[in-house]
Amino acid sequence: MLLSEILKNCIENECTDFSYEILQGKEDIYVTNVSSDSRKVDKDGVFVAIKGAVVDGHKFIPNVIDRASAIVVESTANLADIPEGITVIKTDNTRLALALMSASIYKNPDKEIFTIGITGTKGKTTTTYMIKNVLEACGIKTGLIGTIETIIGDEHIPSENTTPESSQIHESFRKMVNAGCKAVVMEVSSQGLKLDRTAGIMFNIGVFTNLEPDHIGPNEHESFEDYLECKAKLFRQCSTGIFNADDEHVEKMIKNATCKIETYAIDKDADLKASDIKLFHEGGNIGLNYKLVSKDDSKDLEVKLNLPGRFSVYNSLSAIAVTKHFNVPEATLLKTLQEVKVKGRIELVKVSDNFSLMIDYAHNAMSLESLLTTLREYNPHRIVTLFGCGGNRSRDRRFEMGEVSGKLSDLTIITSDNPRDEEPEAIIKDIITGISKTDGKHVDIIDRKEAIKYAIAHGEPGDIIVLAGKGHEDYQIINGVKHHMDERELIAEVLEELKR
Repeated sequence: MLLSEILKNCIENECTDFSYEILQGKEDIYVTNVSSDSRKVDKDGVFVAIKGAVVDGHKFIPNVIDRASAIVVESTANLADIPEGITVIKTDNTRLALALMSASIYKNPDKEIFTIGITGTKGKTTTTYMIKNVLEACGIKTGLIGTIETIIGDEHIPSENTTPESSQIHESFRKMVNAGCKAVVMEVSSQGLKLDRTAGIMFNIGVFTNLEPDHIGPNEHESFEDYLECKAKLFRQCSTGIFNADDEHVEKMIKNATCKIETYAIDKDADLKASDIKLFHEGGNIGLNYKLVSKDDSKDLEVKLNLPGRFSVYNSLSAIAVTKHFNVPEATLLKTLQEVKVKGRIELVKVSDNFSLMIDYAHNAMSLESLLTTLREYNPHRIVTLFGCGGNRSRDRRFEMGEVSGKLSDLTIITSDNPRDEEPEAIIKDIITGISKTDGKHVDIIDRKEAIKYAIAHGEPGDIIVLAGKGHEDYQIINGVKHHMDERELIAEVLEELKR
């Protein structure tokens, strides 16, 4: 593709303003690919130098001069060694340049597919799978990009970031279109919005789930206000915005939105509303039922979820609000929502008719507290929480998670997570420090499989057992080495051993 054509498309993108200056070379050259990773620049490619939080991409310019036809920069320092035959383009925002140039070189696949973006502190992952499952059940082939994986047809690609770099997004969109996908649902993180990874995409639908203080820190968001504002950007680049009307920050999210607005809620007036929520916990199963009332439809629906908690109601409401735009048959919608299962997100694993066991990614105090508080509403005989904490990470998280589990669990089984370069015993000792602030009971079993075996072998009728922290992860990092470890496989092995 001609560089001049790519740059023209960037200028004409309706979603954002872009300008540039040619410092040397010419625009009418053929280029093969665009990347911010110097290792992935092909012959006649474009290297986009990005100043990251840790590494400045400009320092890798010497690594690409034997392959690149063009280089895009923010800084004009250290450009003297670039050969005259390479075009150098300066712009104020190379992240934006990468997003717009990627869209162009992949021939704007976002225009050929129905795009759904989900943002919020919690609920993004579960909501994306709910939407994908419902649409697929209706014969609408749907791609997915999120925290766990990218799904393109039958291909499942593990994720590194919730929202990938913009070049990866457009490459995936193009593959989805080529694979026959008619829609894509993706998690849009605050970092993804802040770093212009989705810049230039006009989503058909944007969804706001909720907002809580999170991701505030030196390398993320400087303040809660910055966090909120980054989330709100999605609703200036979508046609329809679907909002959780019960969230205390919803008015601020809507304030500068340019999209058509739709709402869902449990407590407040909304376009879609859930009422008469009834919990069930029986035969090792746990979930809820509720009545769905739609403002534009006199017919009420009875929704059943094999997922616990008020947050599951919100996730399903947002999924229903999205799928209404596809005129999904009611029977298909209700059946699919009842059967939905997301790996590592309150994922129920059947081990007994007497007690329940679930795997969840809760790996900090806030998410663990939310989960255990929800499970308390089911009046279980006991809550048994099994977790560890990662090594080479903040010790405060260990104290905090220990205290939360001690307060809300009847028994905590402390085990190993990803110890990395630390001794598991030291991590466990920190967790015990947190639990010691409470009256909670605990046992300590370093080997995670043996800890799971203890939890299942000692399960009592009416218990809810939570395996927290690993979720969708299928590995354990010990002394810098990544070992395969999937809790579902460990559970199956344990059940077989207990049988024998």
